[in-house]
Amino acid sequence: MTDKLAIAIAQIAPIVGDINGNVQRIRAARAEAAALGADIVIFCELVVAGYPPEDLVQKPAFQRACREAVETLAADTADGPAMIIGAPWTEGGALYNAAFFLSDGAIAANVYKVRLPNYGVFDEPRRFTPGPAYPTPIIFRGVNLGLMICEDMWLPGAGEALAAAGADIFIVPHGSPFRKTALEERLGAARARVKATGLPLILINQLAGQDEVLFEGASFVMDADGEVRRRAPQFHECIALTQWRRQDERWVCESGPDEDWITGEEMVYRAVTMAVRDYVEKNRFKGVVIGLSGGIDSALTAAIAVDALGADRVHCVMMPSRYTSRESLDDAEECAKNLGVSYRVIDIEPGVAAFDTMLAPAFHNLEKDTTEENIQSRLRGVILMALSNKFGDMVLTTGNKSEMSVGYATLYGDMNGGYNPLKDVYKTEIFDLCRWRNAHHATDMRGPDGAVIPARIISKPPSAELREDQKDQDSLPPYEILDVILECLVEAEMSVGDIVAKGFEEETVRRIEHLLYVAEYKRRQAPPGPKVTAVNFGRDRRYPITHGWRDR
Repeated sequence: MTDKLAIAIAQIAPIVGDINGNVQRIRAARAEAAALGADIVIFCELVVAGYPPEDLVQKPAFQRACREAVETLAADTADGPAMIIGAPWTEGGALYNAAFFLSDGAIAANVYKVRLPNYGVFDEPRRFTPGPAYPTPIIFRGVNLGLMICEDMWLPGAGEALAAAGADIFIVPHGSPFRKTALEERLGAARARVKATGLPLILINQLAGQDEVLFEGASFVMDADGEVRRRAPQFHECIALTQWRRQDERWVCESGPDEDWITGEEMVYRAVTMAVRDYVEKNRFKGVVIGLSGGIDSALTAAIAVDALGADRVHCVMMPSRYTSRESLDDAEECAKNLGVSYRVIDIEPGVAAFDTMLAPAFHNLEKDTTEENIQSRLRGVILMALSNKFGDMVLTTGNKSEMSVGYATLYGDMNGGYNPLKDVYKTEIFDLCRWRNAHHATDMRGPDGAVIPARIISKPPSAELREDQKDQDSLPPYEILDVILECLVEAEMSVGDIVAKGFEEETVRRIEHLLYVAEYKRRQAPPGPKVTAVNFGRDRRYPITHGWRDR
C-alpha cells in the first residue's frame, strides 16, 4: 500500500484509424510521463482507434488490429509506468467500448462502457454492446481506482457502484466533443458524481478535430468537494503529472497543470482554427484556396485558414462581375495583403457573357431573375474547383449557419468546397469573431498580429453582389432577428406560437420555418464543417428532405 501516487494526464491527439500511428503517439507520451516520474499514465477514450471511429469499428480487420495494439502496449509496461488506454474490444462475439489497465507487461484489468449515448453526434448503440455490469475498482499499489468511461460518469449508476465497492479515486477517459456550452456541462456532470460519492475525479479528454466533431482537451482534476483543482489546456497536447497523497483516508491532488481556460469568442475562434488545421493536414492537402469576395464571411475564413496553416498555404481569389463594387475589390485586396496570402483576380464577365449567349434561345423573352444570379455564383464555384484540381489545394467554403439554415446559398456555386469552417456559426457571431481576431493574437496562431480584417468589411451591409444594389436584407430579415428565430427553431425546437410569444411577427417566423425546411436538400449536399453550437446540421439535426409538416 502507498500513500502517494503520481498520475500523468496524457492529453494527446489520436487520429481515427491510424492504429500504428496512435500506438507510437501513446508510446511517446508514456516515455515523457515516465521521465516525469509517473506511476500511471492515463489516455482518452478509444485512444488506440481514435474517436469516433464510426463504422470503421465494425470491420473485423480493424478490430484485430486494435486488439494487437493493446497487447503490444501491455507488453511495454513491463519496465515502467502502468497505463490506462481505450480501444474497441471483441469478446464472446460482442463488440465493446473498452478501457484497459495495463501493468507489469500484461492486461491487468478491463472495463466495458455501460451507458452508450445515442443523441446528438453519438450513435454508439449502432456499433457497441453495453457492458454487462457496472465496473468494480482496479487495485494498484493498494489504491482502489474507479475507472469509468465517458458517459458512465454523466449519469447515476457507475460512479455510485464504484464508490460502494470501495473506490478511492475516479478515473474517467473521455471523448467529449466541443460546443460552446460543453465545458460547463462536463464539469456539471463530474460534480454530480463527486458530490454523490465524496470521491475526487480525474478526467482525460481527447484533443482533435475529426471531420465535424471537435475535442478541445481541457482535462481536469476535481476534488472531493466538487472544485476544479488542476486544468490541462484547451486545444493543445499536454503530458502533465498530477501528484496525489492520502490524507485522513481521502486522496488529495497536491500538484498538477494549472492552465487558464478560455471562453467566448476566443474559444470559438480557436476551436474552428484547430478544426481547419486538422482537417487539411490529416487529409494531406497542400493548402487551401478561398474565394475572397470583400465580404465578411470570406475574410474571416481566410483569417482562420492563415492562423491554422500559415499564409504560404492559403491562396485567395477575387472573382469580380459587373456588380462587384469598387469597395469590395479594394477590401479584398487589403485583406489579402494584411494576411500575407497569395492573391489573384479572375474576372467572371467573359464566362457570364458566354452563358448569356448559350442560354439566349432557351431564355428568349424571359425576365432575368435568380437564375442569372446563380450562374455567377456557379461560375465562381467552377473557377475555385479548377484551381483546386490544378494545384492540389482544397477549396474552403465560406457560408455561415444563418445562410445554410434558410438556403441563402447556391448549390454548385458558393457551396462548393471540401470543408466549411463557419458552417455552424451564425452571422451575428461572425462579426464578433472578426472583432476579436483584429484585437487579439496567440502564439499558436500562424497569422500576423494586428487588425487583419479591414474595418469596412465589418461595418458595411452584407451583400452577395449578384445584382445592382443588392443587400442580404432584401431577401432576409435583419440578422439580429433572423438568428434569434433560427436558434429558437433549430437549437430549441420551439413552436411558431412560442416564438411569436417572444415578440416576433408571426408571418416572419412562419416564413423562416418554411425556408428552414425546404433548404434541407441543399444542406445534404453541403461540405462538412465543425460543430460549434448545441445543434449542428447533419450529425445533430437529421430531418427528412421530403415532408409535409408545418407548425399550425
